[in-house]
Amino acid sequence: MLPAAQTLLHARKLRLLSLPLPLLAAGIASLSVPCAAYAQDLTRPVDTTPIQGAPPAPPAETAEEVPVAFEADTVEYDQNGETVTAKGNVVLRKDKQSVRADTVTWNRNTGKIVGSGNVRLVDQNGNQLFTEQVELTDELKTGAMDNLLLVLREGARLAANKGERLANGDVVLQHAAYTGCGVADDAGCPKSPTWSVLAKSVIWSEEKNLVRFSDARLELFGKVQIPLLGLTVSTNGGAVSGFLVPDIKSSPSNGIEVAESYYWKIANNRDLTGTLHVFTKSAPMASFEYRALTDIGAYQITGYATSSNRISLDDTNPDPNRERAFRGYIFANGKFQLDPAWSITASIRRATDRTFLRRYDISRDDRLRSSVEIERIDQDSYFSFAGYTTQTMRSGQDQGLMPIAIPVIDYRRRIDDPWLGGKFEIQANTMGITRKEGQDTQRAFASAQWSLRKLTSMGQEVVLTGLVRGDVYHSDENDTTTTALYRGESGWQGRAIALAAVDVKWPLVGQVFGGTQVFTPRVQLVATPHLKNLEIPNEDSRAVELEDTNLFSLNRFPGYDRFEDGVRFTYGFDWTFERPRWRIKSTVGQSVRLSNEEQILPDGTGLADKVSDFVGRTEVRYRNFVSVIHRFRLDKDTLAFRRNEFDLSLGSNQTYFELGYAKLDRNISNTIEDLQDREEVRAAGRVAFANYWSMFGSAVVNLTDKNEDPTYGSDGFQPLRTRLGVAYEDDCLEIAVTWRRDYVSNGDARKGDSFQLHFALKNIGVH
Repeated sequence: MLPAAQTLLHARKLRLLSLPLPLLAAGIASLSVPCAAYAQDLTRPVDTTPIQGAPPAPPAETAEEVPVAFEADTVEYDQNGETVTAKGNVVLRKDKQSVRADTVTWNRNTGKIVGSGNVRLVDQNGNQLFTEQVELTDELKTGAMDNLLLVLREGARLAANKGERLANGDVVLQHAAYTGCGVADDAGCPKSPTWSVLAKSVIWSEEKNLVRFSDARLELFGKVQIPLLGLTVSTNGGAVSGFLVPDIKSSPSNGIEVAESYYWKIANNRDLTGTLHVFTKSAPMASFEYRALTDIGAYQITGYATSSNRISLDDTNPDPNRERAFRGYIFANGKFQLDPAWSITASIRRATDRTFLRRYDISRDDRLRSSVEIERIDQDSYFSFAGYTTQTMRSGQDQGLMPIAIPVIDYRRRIDDPWLGGKFEIQANTMGITRKEGQDTQRAFASAQWSLRKLTSMGQEVVLTGLVRGDVYHSDENDTTTTALYRGESGWQGRAIALAAVDVKWPLVGQVFGGTQVFTPRVQLVATPHLKNLEIPNEDSRAVELEDTNLFSLNRFPGYDRFEDGVRFTYGFDWTFERPRWRIKSTVGQSVRLSNEEQILPDGTGLADKVSDFVGRTEVRYRNFVSVIHRFRLDKDTLAFRRNEFDLSLGSNQTYFELGYAKLDRNISNTIEDLQDREEVRAAGRVAFANYWSMFGSAVVNLTDKNEDPTYGSDGFQPLRTRLGVAYEDDCLEIAVTWRRDYVSNGDARKGDSFQLHFALKNIGVH
């Protein structure tokens, strides 16, 4: 018999189901306590494998106590000391919470609970705490731990020398370190974190999932330390209100810029970021970004505002002290899904002047478009009610000539053909365009299109198409449109369109060069009676040109206002070759007009004569390492290149080189402003080295000369933008320094050198 003072219970994985839950709750509470005092303690290895075993469910809770599932190798009960000691693989569980330790001692008189030896606690959120010893009371009022390491579910780590729970449930940590970086390399070997936050004191709020640092420093690469006035991070990966890392730039227009932002998390679905921009050569500027997510959609509003000097676009004097006025920009957009079919999309973009966006490096768009659209989409129909307006950012372009379109209504519906098995699609469309100082145009049309797709016994794919359409137009002030080809006749005009087409493809498959090839000849015949095209205003069909993408289109014009008439025969082929690692695709074709009716297509588009130019596209790919795309249009008479475009991509995501070249030698009249000749080369690249470092750069050069476009003002070699930089990026840190040079001035947006410093911490749980 064992002495009465002590009873030793031997049991392999003994389970006891009457231990109060405060033990577990107190352990979870101390889970909040971060870890070791110094950054190197963040890297210590820990066992994060799930605690095995599935003890039986505990009995129901009572008013006096909440039991917890319990298991251990051995349990000792000291009757005199009123203590229970569990030893060997001690595990306590409740719901999704668990505590594991080598030894757990419970004093029934004092209620003091001590866990020691490889203590590991897991809370309901999946955060894990590792320590050597923890002291808790069964009422969860206080708790203390030494040499702590907290591994958060999101991957971050928090270490501290000591931790103590306050009466309000928060945990105070002394001499703490925090990092969101990985502490092991790809081979599993320990490594020092790229950055860590060191603090004398940290308060962890379990209820709010927040960690607040006091007297903190940011340590980079284990050497550089930057003081932090205040820092709060979240333990669940969510955003937290606070100041963000400043952005630093330098530009010839504004001098040195320092932008400091404050992020305010208003709610889980709403936030606001306010930024103050301070410049050495310009007045300060304020900006904000508000974002919101609702039950039916999302929207954002961005704004900039300042009062600064401004140079007129027509002023060549570099002295900026000319105009001082309020300047700003607003951009708002959003989409709301009212139900599965109906939605509303809206966007507003407006600037006070044409150079504001470029001067402050916000955007380089040459026009700002504001629009609103109501849509209904189901399986067989589409409806849209929209309107838009445009603000030009181009110098020398009259804002009064910019179109305001409202309403723009489009309705389409597909109907199964009950007789031949084809498809009917009906469409109704209307648009009204007004200008303050230019031509006004209203348009409405209705159309019906039938199509039938069949496969023959020999494998040919045959598509038959028929279309009828009726148009009504009204326009006035047509003489204000400078290009006569676009004006049309004023007043009311009507047009009736009928089209019949047959399109045949014949895919032929075979083996060649160790791979598989598919050769697909294609022919198309389209017939349309002569149309009243020149009497109709042209608002949306101006930039027409024969390309590989529209070679077999029923109407080669891009919009509705022009429709290609006559009878034409189009032929060509697609060829695809595939073998392991290789893929080649090529398309070549030409169109022949069979009627002698007058054409509305201007010279230089490739479609003006009875026989069109040759067009094609070839793409060659080798794995994901090499990609070459060539698009061309060859003059039918001289075989001269009228369009010659190359795009080369070489390399991987880390190291790559891209080169693009485009030459448009359309040989077209200078009066067609939408189809001028251009020549341009562009290059970009990135070279990665030393694991996390890279160099990158890009350049755009205008090669257009005076012979190609006398109005463009280029001498044949005019760099537009060049950029060069160096960056460091790993799993938790981004640092980049970028130099850029602009070669063209535009008002107070001056040409010259610009510099930018980008610095961002990843995985820190702040915005």
